[in-house]
Amino acid sequence: MLSDTAVILAGGKSSRMGFDKQFIKLKGKNIVEYQLETLRKLFNEIIIVTNKPEDYRSCECRLVSDELHDFGPLGGIHAGLKASNSLYSYFIACDMPNINDEYITFMMEKLKEASPRPQAAVTRFGNWIEPFNAFYSKDLIPSLENAYRQHQLQISKVLGNSSVLHIEEAQARSFSPDWDMFININTIEDLEKLKNDIKYNSKIE
Repeated sequence: MLSDTAVILAGGKSSRMGFDKQFIKLKGKNIVEYQLETLRKLFNEIIIVTNKPEDYRSCECRLVSDELHDFGPLGGIHAGLKASNSLYSYFIACDMPNINDEYITFMMEKLKEASPRPQAAVTRFGNWIEPFNAFYSKDLIPSLENAYRQHQLQISKVLGNSSVLHIEEAQARSFSPDWDMFININTIEDLEKLKNDIKYNSKIE
């Protein structure tokens, strides 16, 4: 399949939170459970990359762990791509509560139209890129393994030597004007802001 797999990375250390942010609750459910509700409508295969597989047994997803250790998020991307049955896989982090299904579908269409096939589809944010809410190809695996050997932990460096479909910020904002589809929860302050978001009606625990 071209893009029938979603991968949730749930391996962060949550050092800035003081507790494991994998299990923050949104509307009475873990963020991952909330993500699954949307992702299952779009993808037939869901993979969770986690160092705590025992905590995700009830999710009825494929559970895998990093093969390349101490490699940060790149280790999760590598593990997800190796496990995936699709050429392209959609990647999101476990602390990103807002999934925009219309934008995911838009990215899928852009990948189908692209020729030659890129190794990734990512969104620009100014001079930076958003590494998640993005698609990566199995063709990127050798580049990731080479980066691991060179102790290179930045996805931007890996993609700098790869074929990438960049979606410009202005185009992405037509789907998410306030950029909330890229929001992640890194700190207690981030969590408090989300609690005050009217969309969630203070239902975060």
